[in-house]
Amino acid sequence: MAVPRGTRFEVEHEAVFPDGAAVVGTVTPDMEYVSNEDKARGKQPKQKIDEQTGLLQWKVTVTDPSAEKDRDKSATVTLLCKVQPVPPPAAMAGFDFRPVVFEGLTVEARVMGEKFKYQGWVLRASDMREPKNLAPSKTASKPAGGQSEQKTAA
Repeated sequence: MAVPRGTRFEVEHEAVFPDGAAVVGTVTPDMEYVSNEDKARGKQPKQKIDEQTGLLQWKVTVTDPSAEKDRDKSATVTLLCKVQPVPPPAAMAGFDFRPVVFEGLTVEARVMGEKFKYQGWVLRASDMREPKNLAPSKTASKPAGGQSEQKTAA
């Protein structure tokens, strides 16, 4: 079976992030690379536009608590939107840790790595939102005080 390069597979958020995901940092424009020579000529970088949808590309870094390997604990998700997406509010005041659910999530297979190659995935989403229920990880112990689930306003 041959799968054309660039094929994107739709996938549910829970399949990629079974223990959830959290935004760390800000949403930034995904800019085209401009070489030093082009910079010297005055060329300005432009924000990338997705070839399949025609929408602007935005990047956000998320942490994946279900990842087994250290290199997979942090992932970059490309958001395809007309305007800059706004991440959900912080889970705790003073900490830049915001649980998130990605909608319209797709994965694309890609060979990654410099010297040692490995199978990786390009993650794209159409939107992000705050989880409806912030439940503890399946592997986490029950929090003190007997509360098994933390609810947030929808």
